[in-house]
Parts: sequence; structure tokens; C-alpha cells
Amino acid sequence: MAGRDQLDGVDLKILAELQEDGRVRNNELALRVGVSAPNCLRRLKSLFSRGVIRAVRAVIDERRLGYEVVSFVSIQLGSQAQPVLEAFESSIAAIPRIQQCWRISGDTDYLLKCVAPSVESMRQQLLHFAAMPNVKNVRSFPVLGVAKDVPLPLQEASALPAG
Repeated sequence: MAGRDQLDGVDLKILAELQEDGRVRNNELALRVGVSAPNCLRRLKSLFSRGVIRAVRAVIDERRLGYEVVSFVSIQLGSQAQPVLEAFESSIAAIPRIQQCWRISGDTDYLLKCVAPSVESMRQQLLHFAAMPNVKNVRSFPVLGVAKDVPLPLQEASALPAG
């Protein structure tokens, strides 16, 4: 295996296989990538411990579970002081319908991916965001459909450090 901070071809094959099927068993994964099962397991543990793999989870169709509305929401705060950012992040961490939240640069401070069972429920969520302390602006971008959702392009990752 390459140095602790470098991904080699086998590591990238493991990652590619897991992106396609996160439920694959270690023995099958080892066969697919061409290494022994113990070597594969050691590499997997290393990829987890280094944070290259953060989690393995199912990709679930929101609408099949009753979340009819998916929306990206941009939030602009009135201040970017660290205590304000931390307070906002703490507040949104407690809201289960926010699936993802990114702190970004530019005119928007945060971009959230939110789900709701109805348009009215999403409207209420947006009003809640607008009423939060230090929130200056809230914009919603309802999702009409997904045009692309693919795994990471690992062919470009071989030169990137793993740590």
C-alpha cells in the first residue's frame, strides 16, 4: 500500500466499488479489486481511520417516504462573526429535515438541502429560518428533478493526498 497519506490504485478501486455498492461484503470486494480478503479489510479500515470514507449509507428516494418537496435554501446572515456562525450551525443541527448544510463564500453564507412533506410545510420551514437570530436573507430553490447524481470521479483522484 502507498504511504499513509497517499491513495494507490487498489485504494481507488475499493472506493469505486463501494460507491457503486456499499453493501458489498469484504470477500467479494477483495475479489473485485484483486487483493486478499485480509489485505482488503486492512485497507478498508485504513480508509475509514484516515477519514477518506466517512460513512456508508443507503441513498433513499425522499418522495417514496412522503417528502414531496426537496429544496435548496440559501441563508445569508447579518454577521459572519464566529459566535454567530456557531450559533446558526447549532440551531440547524437540531432540524431533522435539513439533510445537508454547507458553509460557502459569496453573497450566501449557507446552502441547505431540505425536505418537507408538502409545499406548506416547506413554507413554514422557510419562515422559521427567516425568524432565526442574525438571519438576513432566505432564498429557496425547489427541486424539479435530478439531472445528475453520480459517484466521485476517482480517475482524477490518484494524485490527491488521502489525509
